[in-house]
Amino acid sequence: MSETAVTATTTFRERLYVTWWIWPLPLLAAALLAAEVHMGFPGVRSWLPYVILLPLTVVLIVRLGSTKVEVSGGELRAGDAHIPLELLGEVEIIPVEDRRRTMGRDLDPAAYVVHRGWVKPLVRVRVDDPQDPTPYWVISTRRPEELAAAIKS
Repeated sequence: MSETAVTATTTFRERLYVTWWIWPLPLLAAALLAAEVHMGFPGVRSWLPYVILLPLTVVLIVRLGSTKVEVSGGELRAGDAHIPLELLGEVEIIPVEDRRRTMGRDLDPAAYVVHRGWVKPLVRVRVDDPQDPTPYWVISTRRPEELAAAIKS
């Protein structure tokens, strides 16, 4: 790996972790499932479901519930996709009150969306690539002004 790849400038980085109020329900479900198994097996096997299911649930919430949004090395990365900054056009910060309309009736079906319901602000970035059928990206972010400034710079 070259030195420039390692020291690529990162102008924006954010992890969209699951908010605290989503955690109790999966943990409760895992505890109930462990209790079901506990009631059916005596001895050592009775506590084993708690040791396995509760930590596994925590790992799944953290791994599946986090998405990276980053502007680094001349690219915008959101989720699993990335696009060079030179192929991006207008950057628009969507007000929180327009979020429902933006994600509903005004959403183009061909748009690339990285939306997390627990993150209210959105940024819409136009794609100026004639070979790309994606008209724009819609990205959830807790810091929309910083993301827009990083894309524009």
